[in-house]
Amino acid sequence: MSMNLSAKLDELQRGDRQLETTVALCEIRTQLLESCQSEVSEVKRDMVAIKHELDTVQQVKEEIEELRVYVDRLEEHSHRRKLRLLEQGLTFFLSYAILAAVLGMLQFGYNTGVINAPEKNIENFMKDVYKDRYGEDISEDSVQRLYSVAVSIFAIGGMLGGFSGGIIANRFGRKGGLLLNNVVGILGACLMGCTKIAHSYEMLFVGRFVIGVNCGLNTSLVPMYISEIAPLNLRGGLGTVNQLAVTIGLLVSQVLGIEQILGTNDGWPVLLGLAICPAVLQLLLLPLCPESPRYLLITKQWEEEARKALRKLRASNQVEEDIEEMMAEQRAQQTESTISMTELICSPTLRAPLVIGVVMQLSQQLSGINAVFYYSTSLFTTSGLPPERAKFATIGIGVIMVGMTLVSIPLMDRTGRRTLHLYGLGGMFIFSIFITISFLIKEMIDWMSYLSVVSILSFVVFFAVGPGSIPWMITAELFSQGPRPAAMSIAVLVNWMANFLVGICFPSMKNHLDNYTFLPFSAFLAIFWIFTYKKVPETKNKTFEEILALFRHGNGRSSLRNSRLYGSMLNCVNALEGHIPPAERAALMVAEEKPRPDTSGSDQSSVDVRPAQPERPPPPLPPPRFPSSAV
Repeated sequence: MSMNLSAKLDELQRGDRQLETTVALCEIRTQLLESCQSEVSEVKRDMVAIKHELDTVQQVKEEIEELRVYVDRLEEHSHRRKLRLLEQGLTFFLSYAILAAVLGMLQFGYNTGVINAPEKNIENFMKDVYKDRYGEDISEDSVQRLYSVAVSIFAIGGMLGGFSGGIIANRFGRKGGLLLNNVVGILGACLMGCTKIAHSYEMLFVGRFVIGVNCGLNTSLVPMYISEIAPLNLRGGLGTVNQLAVTIGLLVSQVLGIEQILGTNDGWPVLLGLAICPAVLQLLLLPLCPESPRYLLITKQWEEEARKALRKLRASNQVEEDIEEMMAEQRAQQTESTISMTELICSPTLRAPLVIGVVMQLSQQLSGINAVFYYSTSLFTTSGLPPERAKFATIGIGVIMVGMTLVSIPLMDRTGRRTLHLYGLGGMFIFSIFITISFLIKEMIDWMSYLSVVSILSFVVFFAVGPGSIPWMITAELFSQGPRPAAMSIAVLVNWMANFLVGICFPSMKNHLDNYTFLPFSAFLAIFWIFTYKKVPETKNKTFEEILALFRHGNGRSSLRNSRLYGSMLNCVNALEGHIPPAERAALMVAEEKPRPDTSGSDQSSVDVRPAQPERPPPPLPPPRFPSSAV
């Protein structure tokens, strides 16, 4: 426009064209009006576009506010549901099911300790068999190696059984797998009981291997079954019953192993063969128990069967809270419903809980406790006790284990898993140092042998407080239904591998390190205490879905400050997702995927109110229609 006006003025000044001044001015005014009208039209269009964008932003803000109100209502609903879950108590049928299941862990404890007391009797049997076969005496070192094989091959069988636990659990169910496992237990007990009749220590090795397979499956299936049938508020205490059964099995084997009962040359095969009793008893009791409701609902998709199982276990028809919580877990784990061990190891989300589960298992086995269980009699003899007193001191270990495990049952849901584990590892570290000191000066001071006994027994006390039961329990708690069997298989495999290494290496360690035998265990205990303090979260009174949220949005203690809010929000949304129409579900996804606050100082959680580009206006969100039944 300015160029046209300038041209007209130049023409007037030059006088090239003889136009009247009025005509020229009229033409200029006409062009000016046309240009102004065009500019005004453009401004009006821009104002309409801006108004449309402001309306869209306001609508989005209103939608977000409604979603916040909706999520608050859902959170309140989830809180009420969790309170109802926390009010559930121990019923007769639940107690019966747990008693029947933990017979498998009693089997594990019995066969862990039964080989200890008749050590000399078994070695004499091996000497006799070797002399009858080859006509010459076997060396003491060879006898000790054979006995070490009898001790450690149990752990090799445990590795195989533990590793296959996830496959068995998914194919036959938790209860079905336990029932099939009893056949293996009966076979192993029969082989061990017939060792002397067959005059073959190889049969003892095979029997110990087979019973190891049985115990490995038990250590995988029993904690899984109990954690899935236990109410939320009793899961910790009932999980400790696993360790109580183990300690009772240890105590029974130690008591029966004294010379006055079965610790004789004729009685030790009977002592080993008595492992048939827990298997037969479980085979009689377990068929009356229901299958795991979580397995029925999430793995098999049998909702009605799961309801029936829950009604039996809870002694009530009001089981909707449990069903709702399981369905929420199922929706949260849809992508991992059939996860394999390879997928579990490669999953970034599940890597942190897997590492925690594995290290917790190592903290149990590499603490040195199995050195005490397998070789306590010779350990007490080394500390200066006469052989008879050493055997009774071994029984004292079993009594302390049972007593302290009973003490830890109410503490588990009151104090928390992480706290008890830290106390246990710390106490074991301190008394492992005392054991080393007492071994070093036992020859200089007569009564120092009693300090050694007190230190070993105190070492066992702190093991029973935390590391004895928590690794089995927390591994099952850290994973939801999909990856739980694979995670238990890996954790139990690691546990049994460490068990085997301690069983096979401790005699050599004892010969080479002598009085410093427990120092490597002290170093491991210090490492595990630091790891637990830094990385292990508290799982007390948390649903499986809330625990999973810890690792989805940051692992360990660093996420604890965010887990309560996000876990509750995620739990609420998932719990009632089935009642929400597709339009509202899309709106909820916006709220769920909203980024968390950035620690650098920039507030990423605030609403972005910048207007969208005109060519791509954002589509308005559908207003959520809150169903009255959902809140």
